[in-house]
Amino acid sequence: MPAVEFHFDFGSPNAYLCHLVIPDIEKRTGARIEYVPILLGGVFKLTGNRSPAESLAGIKNKPDYEQIEMDRFLKRHAITRYKRNPFFPVNTLMLMRGAVAAQTLGIFERYVDEVYRHMWAEPKKMDDPAVLRAALDESALPTAQLFELVQRQDVKDRLMANTQRSVERGTFGSPTFFVGDEIYFGKDRLRDVEEAIQG
Repeated sequence: MPAVEFHFDFGSPNAYLCHLVIPDIEKRTGARIEYVPILLGGVFKLTGNRSPAESLAGIKNKPDYEQIEMDRFLKRHAITRYKRNPFFPVNTLMLMRGAVAAQTLGIFERYVDEVYRHMWAEPKKMDDPAVLRAALDESALPTAQLFELVQRQDVKDRLMANTQRSVERGTFGSPTFFVGDEIYFGKDRLRDVEEAIQG
């Protein structure tokens, strides 16, 4: 079975929706999808890309169509735990460094679940340090340790290295999947990802 990677940033609502669907794909295929934290702002700088909030601004019809596709996806996968974050876009630097720190502490999966919940199921302004602290406390995560670790140079460097390597492999946004060496971008490619795993 090929190695399967999910390159994600908490700031992407589409990455969150993929996160909700991934467990079903793993059950159906027997694959284990590895989560790789990257910094979307870094990806945009390295590739010259912009967020959809910027690139779709002022365009007639396309944002409306994107919402139609979002609604279709939510219905297809029976997703009810999603709300648009009223503070979007949120600076995710601390959150993504926190993901790397959580790997160090052995609490990565729980950290990812909880931060995603606070971003897109029960939306909060997660780039406000006080809000972030309260959210981590509510989730019974080691807030003090995480806040200490995100300041460490090795944690910062690992996130930067993840981001750089991801871009070198072809990433220009999030969510991005790799099945072996094949790249797939966006939540609408999940069917292709599953087919590639099974193929």
